[in-house]
Amino acid sequence: MVERLYTGPDAGADTAPAPALRRDQVYAELRRRLMVGTYPVQQRLAEERLAGELGVSRTPVREALIRLLADGLLVRTPDGYFVALPDLHQLRDLYELRMTLELRSLDRAAESPAVRHDTALLEPLHDQWRALRADPPDPDPTFVAVDEDFHLTLCRSSGNPVIADGLASVNARIRPVRMYDFLTDDRIDLTITQHLDVLEQVLAGRLEDAVGAMRRHVGESMEVVERRAAHAITQMALNRGRQT
Repeated sequence: MVERLYTGPDAGADTAPAPALRRDQVYAELRRRLMVGTYPVQQRLAEERLAGELGVSRTPVREALIRLLADGLLVRTPDGYFVALPDLHQLRDLYELRMTLELRSLDRAAESPAVRHDTALLEPLHDQWRALRADPPDPDPTFVAVDEDFHLTLCRSSGNPVIADGLASVNARIRPVRMYDFLTDDRIDLTITQHLDVLEQVLAGRLEDAVGAMRRHVGESMEVVERRAAHAITQMALNRGRQT
């Protein structure tokens, strides 16, 4: 049985704005369903049907679909909204490019004593991630934004803004699939630990160790993302087969 997020006499009405909490709940629940493969790729996500499933008006559903489209988890055609299918072949290519850019931002300082990472950027970043280690957040796909900020700040600290811009562009393209990396406590905890390891190696000037730690970190992330995205695709196919 589907748990209703809201019940009340106005559940089917669109006359009043949806409370912020209910909007966020609808968005989070639909995002969760998309990421576990609840909806087949070919199934149109109709506002009225989703509102009925969740026990809310169409307004928060409409707002959630717009946000999920911006996240890259949906596509929109003249017929309506549909699930965006992760491209796992392109994912590997983009992760390879990401790895190249991230490692280059570390290597360039290792190759030249004239290049030094900007501690004015790294010290506050270090404080931020130590605070996260002391009080880890709950698993949430939107943690990808916090993760991206870490990698971009580290990249910018190496002094080549073109490399950082390239990384930002790659991140934007893989963000929808990278959300799969932050669905469990263990991945949040390991990400925090690995980020601090890389950062502390850089601050200590141990750049070769930082390169090795970054290579392991990005490689492990890709494996998790690929596995979970593949599972979601499988579930989409199975749910398609169950439709009547």
